[in-house]
Amino acid sequence: MTWSRSLRSIEAVIKQRIPSVYVKRDDLLAEEGKLKATGQQLADSVKLMEGDVRRLFQSLPEPIQTKLQPLYQRIPEDPANTRATVAERFQNVLGTLKMVNEANNEISVNYEVRNLADGKPSEVRALYIGLAQAYYLSASGEAGIGRPGADGWKWEPSKAVANDVLVALEIMQGKHPPAFVPLPVHLQ
Repeated sequence: MTWSRSLRSIEAVIKQRIPSVYVKRDDLLAEEGKLKATGQQLADSVKLMEGDVRRLFQSLPEPIQTKLQPLYQRIPEDPANTRATVAERFQNVLGTLKMVNEANNEISVNYEVRNLADGKPSEVRALYIGLAQAYYLSASGEAGIGRPGADGWKWEPSKAVANDVLVALEIMQGKHPPAFVPLPVHLQ
């Protein structure tokens, strides 16, 4: 008798005497296959979400992009060649979306540089109403309106809103009592 035949006969005897071990082994192998398939589905899902977050990031205002930069940098440019685990990638995407949601639910004032009517850059105070609309006012009284676009925010001068933007900024700073300020809004 050869070694391979004797091993097969020993294995047959073991299978007859301990069938539950082999059933358990087959169950574990099947479970492993299911887990691998689920892992691949999760990896595919996070890859799609990362692409969506990359596109969303481009339409955010600069102050929010700056705030999100540490998380955004962790999102791999090439998902096929990354050392980050799927769990880490989900954490980065969900952390980014959480911060975007928070920014969308607040009114904030930022100091920024904008090109004014004379074409020269000047520091302005920008009043963001969530992520839908913004207004700016320069020290010289020039004002404008900003709106999100696919490749960033678009800003246009608007003399008509200067006084209302000033009042809104003073309310935010506590220099003016709360009041309704009629600022123009364009929603899509």
